Amino acid sequence: MSSFPAAARRVRDSSADPVARFWALRECSLHFPLYGFRATWHHLTVRAGVPAELSEDPESLTRAIDELEEARRHWLLLRTTYARRRRIEKADGQRQPARTDQWLSATSLAYCPDPQRHPDERLVTVLHRLVDANMNNLQPQPLCAVCGTARPVDMLCTACGVDPRGPTAKLSGDLQKQATANWHEVWNRTAQKPRRSAVN
Repeated sequence: MSSFPAAARRVRDSSADPVARFWALRECSLHFPLYGFRATWHHLTVRAGVPAELSEDPESLTRAIDELEEARRHWLLLRTTYARRRRIEKADGQRQPARTDQWLSATSLAYCPDPQRHPDERLVTVLHRLVDANMNNLQPQPLCAVCGTARPVDMLCTACGVDPRGPTAKLSGDLQKQATANWHEVWNRTAQKPRRSAVN
């Protein structure tokens, strides 16, 4: 697998075959799966309007990578700022990161186990909301960090589909079957908008 920047350049290469650009977009989604790969992929292809027949709108791939890269740039800035701050904290004797910083090590920051149930705003907007909720840590009761819905801290948010337990979380049997069926629609680009989302 090549780097995100290299794959993003291939996505934007309008002289290349749309199928090759499509696979490069998939590679970028694997590098930065904000909702987990499957839900992130669905989000990007639906918001950018990537058609089942790529030749109908090859520039939809550029729209998709633009949104993904916008969120990734913000995330990298956060990580750089965090690393700089941690160097100072360690020099001052604070060996353990603060509890409010632990989420920064997550791969899928707002993991959604069902590929068709996820927030539908721009990725960077959801990332900002997630950052604010985790950095401020001022919630008076257990709330979803993404959409603000009241729910137990360790449970799937039924409003926006985010599961704070991350990729290790398991759906119940029927929900898992539905999520698997949903993925086939997502991959074939026959799935449309998220099935339900409280983040508008």
